[in-house]
Amino acid sequence: MTVSPELRTLPTIPSAVPSAPSPRVSFAADPAPAPAPVVGAPRPGSPDLLRSVFRQHAAGVAVITAHGDGRPVGFTATSLNSVAAEPPLISFGVGTGSSCWPVISGAEHIGVHILGEHQEALAATFARSGADRFAAPTRWSLGPEGVPVLDGVLAWLVCRVVAKVPAGDHRIVIAQVVAGDPDGAGRPLLYHQGRFNALRD
Repeated sequence: MTVSPELRTLPTIPSAVPSAPSPRVSFAADPAPAPAPVVGAPRPGSPDLLRSVFRQHAAGVAVITAHGDGRPVGFTATSLNSVAAEPPLISFGVGTGSSCWPVISGAEHIGVHILGEHQEALAATFARSGADRFAAPTRWSLGPEGVPVLDGVLAWLVCRVVAKVPAGDHRIVIAQVVAGDPDGAGRPLLYHQGRFNALRD
């Protein structure tokens, strides 16, 4: 390094007082900035967030049926759950604004049908608003306790309603198994990413 001639000629001045060490100054780390919201992402705590998350959840497909006011009713459900073994209880959700709710709300017994991968059209029929769900080509008959039982399903149950629990704009229906048949042939139909799907090998 080249030294400036002016700096070479400056005298050295001894210090009268020993210099104190520079105080150590610590700085608190700045808090990490909040992540920027993703454009188009669902708002936290919104119904859209719930829907977006549950689109990732593969669920079995069932049709719930009941009979009342002289007519059969039914709808496609992906909210079916086994609740308890003793006594044998199941649950499912139904919207209070659905066309089926007036009948189901007063029904003593309901039918639960597990659909096979060959029944995508049936699932779509029972999910479609305004459809005549029990007209041909739907095949069904009256089963135990006068509940409509669909033909060709993987399995079905008839259950006695024991509770209807308020849950937002839905009711969670809890029902006890009284009859059924688990021996249908085929593989289950699934619902994932807003579509009906079959199992992959």
